[in-house]
Amino acid sequence: MSDPVSGASVVPAREPGKISASMMCAGLDKIFYYLTEFKEAKLEFLHIDVMDGQFVPNLALGTDYAKSLRRITDIPFDFHFLTMDPLEKMSWFDIREGDQVAFHYENNTHIAECLQYLKRLSATSLIAINPETDYRVLDPYLDDLDGVLAMTVHPGFAGKKLVPSTLDKVKEMREYFHSIGKDDLIIEVDGNITIENARKLYERGADIFVAGSSSLFHKGETAVTDVIKKKRLAIGWKEEDLP
Repeated sequence: MSDPVSGASVVPAREPGKISASMMCAGLDKIFYYLTEFKEAKLEFLHIDVMDGQFVPNLALGTDYAKSLRRITDIPFDFHFLTMDPLEKMSWFDIREGDQVAFHYENNTHIAECLQYLKRLSATSLIAINPETDYRVLDPYLDDLDGVLAMTVHPGFAGKKLVPSTLDKVKEMREYFHSIGKDDLIIEVDGNITIENARKLYERGADIFVAGSSSLFHKGETAVTDVIKKKRLAIGWKEEDLP
């Protein structure tokens, strides 16, 4: 069910949302500044987009980058594999217990094997779906995964606008999970997650919010901790509970 006025889900959010910083949007010249600020703000995740130039028309972020980043921060990684054959490519990276890993449903014939691999590593496993993909295709895997990464833009490059239909899609997904007793499934959202879009998606049941060029790394913003505070307040945090 949904609120007839706002369109938001009536399934209550269980706890305040979490933020995952999109590192492909973080300039290398300011990386130590960002990591220092993220640590101070107790940011939950660093979002690592891995793109192979085939699944999407872009290349990012490689094994050497991920290894180097590991050496200078202890913030957990939130890997997002936008690749062909993610099962092989996941093995190239140092995925650790406490990390979160999403791989795409589309063009993937080894979904069960990917989930088993991540379970062996004690990583949180998510299946990512593009805006046009029906979330019900995930039904066979719901007992084996920890959540869904719902793309709210067509993936590949930063700076795209949110696909409006994904707002209803997230709401329907959360209500569906609630109806089948799967309230513990995570919904992460990725793509044009402005502060206002984050608020709308939180109301509709999203849990984790990828922050990229439209908020955390927006050219008009300078104080990263201020942006994190604004985003936290939009996703269920109370002022007195902010880090």
